[in-house]
Amino acid sequence: MASNRRLEGRVAIVVGAGSSGPGWTTGKASAVLCAREGAQVVVADVDPRAAEETAEIIRLEGGRVLAVPCDATDAVQVERLAAETVSAFKRIDILIDTLSLPVEGRVVDVSAEDWQKAFAVNLSAAVTAMKAVIPVMAANGGGSIVNVSSIASHVATGPALAAFAASKAALNQVGRAAAIEHAGSKIRVNTVVPGFLKTGSSPCGAAKPGAVPLGDVGDAWDVAYAALYLASSEARFVTGIELVVDGGVTLKCG
Repeated sequence: MASNRRLEGRVAIVVGAGSSGPGWTTGKASAVLCAREGAQVVVADVDPRAAEETAEIIRLEGGRVLAVPCDATDAVQVERLAAETVSAFKRIDILIDTLSLPVEGRVVDVSAEDWQKAFAVNLSAAVTAMKAVIPVMAANGGGSIVNVSSIASHVATGPALAAFAASKAALNQVGRAAAIEHAGSKIRVNTVVPGFLKTGSSPCGAAKPGAVPLGDVGDAWDVAYAALYLASSEARFVTGIELVVDGGVTLKCG
């Protein structure tokens, strides 16, 4: 695959970079793409085997990679992740958080436990990761943070996804807040907002015929390339945005 080496010399942490099944998830694709673009990559996932599988792809392609098992909802493990990254590669330039837990249920049906779980994975884990890496980025003169949200944070996508939608909407707003709070440290914070995806686990469900103006659903690589742009110096003047990657779906129902 052709590469412009847009991340040459950078160190990137990708949270949720494993895959629970066959095929490509957004985290797995993002980690491999960062490596192909020259970054030294830290692959973080709650499943050690999944993290190692992604890391092995990067190694076989000649990239430098470190696999770190990490439950991103545990602040102690996330601090360890940041510390191991600095120990191995001396810096942190990029953080890409791809975690997504599609908890289902209407407002009147979703349990308190599921509600808390949705916010723990979809929001609090990203905040915890940002808190761990921002001081390191600031000390190094800047960095880029990319969080992955969902169009469910913008519009009703069909299924009963109250907790998922609310947690991802909160993630969008946290991205805006962090962007303005840390702009002075040259740390950019942006959000990718995917629509229907061929990942096998799209929280928005399956697209109905004709639902996508561009005529197809997206895949993990569409999200990964959006994250790559926001992580790269090509987006040096871009912060606090939500980059929607949905084939035009929200133009129809937004």
